[in-house]
Amino acid sequence: MEELHDDIKMHLDLDRESQVNVKYWEALMVVCDWELGEARKRDAVDRARVRGEEPPREVEERGLHASIEGDVKNLLEGKTSTELEEMQNQIESQMRSGTAKVVEYWEAILKRLHIYKAKACLREIHASLLRKHLHRLENAGAPEQAVEADEELDTKEEDVMHDEEEDDKRYSPEPIEHIAEAAESHLDEEDGSFSPELMHGNEDEDAIDPDEDKAELDRQREAVVTEHQRKVKEVMTAKAKKPDELELKAMKAMGAMEEGDAVFGSGAEVNLDSQVYWWHDKYRPRKPKYFNRVHTGYEWNKYNQTHYDHDNPPPKIVQGYKFNIFYPDLVDKSKAPIYTIEKDGSAGETCHIRFHAGPPYEDISFRIVNKEWEYSHKKGFKCTFERGILHLYFNFKRYRYRR
Repeated sequence: MEELHDDIKMHLDLDRESQVNVKYWEALMVVCDWELGEARKRDAVDRARVRGEEPPREVEERGLHASIEGDVKNLLEGKTSTELEEMQNQIESQMRSGTAKVVEYWEAILKRLHIYKAKACLREIHASLLRKHLHRLENAGAPEQAVEADEELDTKEEDVMHDEEEDDKRYSPEPIEHIAEAAESHLDEEDGSFSPELMHGNEDEDAIDPDEDKAELDRQREAVVTEHQRKVKEVMTAKAKKPDELELKAMKAMGAMEEGDAVFGSGAEVNLDSQVYWWHDKYRPRKPKYFNRVHTGYEWNKYNQTHYDHDNPPPKIVQGYKFNIFYPDLVDKSKAPIYTIEKDGSAGETCHIRFHAGPPYEDISFRIVNKEWEYSHKKGFKCTFERGILHLYFNFKRYRYRR
C-alpha cells in the first residue's frame, strides 16, 4: 500500500495535462491515504494481540462504534459527488449554527465524507471514460454520411476541407481528387490490408535462416547457463573448503569424527507451523544455523552376542547426538537458549527436540530417537551456551539384556 501511495504521488506530480486527470489522481490519493491508515490500524491491532497488550490509543480514536459505522455507510453510500458536497455544506452550517442535535454523530459523518466524495468522483470519472469508449466503438465502422447530421457542422467541415484543398494545391504534386479516390479504395478493403508492402533490399544480402538462427540462440543460452553453473560450483567449492568460524568452534568442541559418527540435521529438521513473535516488526526473523552429529554403533548385549558375531554384526542403533546451534546475533545474550522435548504425533519411537532462543531467531526442531538420556558428565552429557553457540551433547542409556 505504501508503494502504491508513492506511485500515485508520482503520477499526481507528472500527469497534470487536464483538470480531470488532476482531479482523478487527487481523489485516488485520498482513498489510498485512508486505506493505508486502515492497514496500519489492523497491523497495530494484530501486534498488540500477539503481545497481549491493549490497542494503541490512536487506533481507538480512528475507529467508530460498529453501529455508527453501519449508519454512516448506509447514509453516504451510493450518492454522487454533488449530493455529498451539498450534504457536507448542510452539516457544516448546522454545526456552526448549533442546530445539530447529535454532534458526535455528525462529526463521524464529516470524518467519512471526504472518503466517499473521493470514491464517488472516481466512479463518475470511470463512468465517463466508459461512455466515451463505448461511443468510439459504436461509431468506429459507421460511414461518414451518418455522422454528418448537423447542417452547421457540415458547413464548417466544408470550409475546413476547402482550406485543406487550397493548401494541398500549393504543396502536393498530384491532384486532390486522386488522393480522395485512393483513400476511399483503401477504406473498402478488408481488415489487415493496411499492412506495409514488403520492400526487398539488396538482392546480394544473405538471408537469415530461422532454424540456424534459433540453433545459434540456443547455443548462446546454453553457454550462459554453463558459465553460471561453473561460477556457482566454484563458490560452493570455496565455501566447502573454508568452513566458517562457528563451524570450526563446533568441530573443535565435538572432537574428531569417530566410527559410527555422521552429520545430522538437514534430513531430520522438522518444519514448524507459521511462527509469529512480538518482535517480528522490529527484527527480521531468521532460522539459526547448526552443525550436528549423530553417533551410531553396535550394542553387544547378551542377545546380540548370542545371535550375531563380528562377521555378521547386528543392525546399528542410534546411541547419541551432538547439537551445535549457532546464535551469534542474539539480542539478549544474558538469556541462554533452551530446549524442550515434544511428542512426534502418534509415533512413540521418535520425538522432537525444539530449540528456542529469542529475537531475532525463530525456533528450530529436529526429529530424534525417543530413548532415556544419560545426564552424567562422565557419560558424555554437555549443555552449555558460550560464544554464541549452544552445545547439547548426550548419549542414551544402555540396558543389559535379561532373559
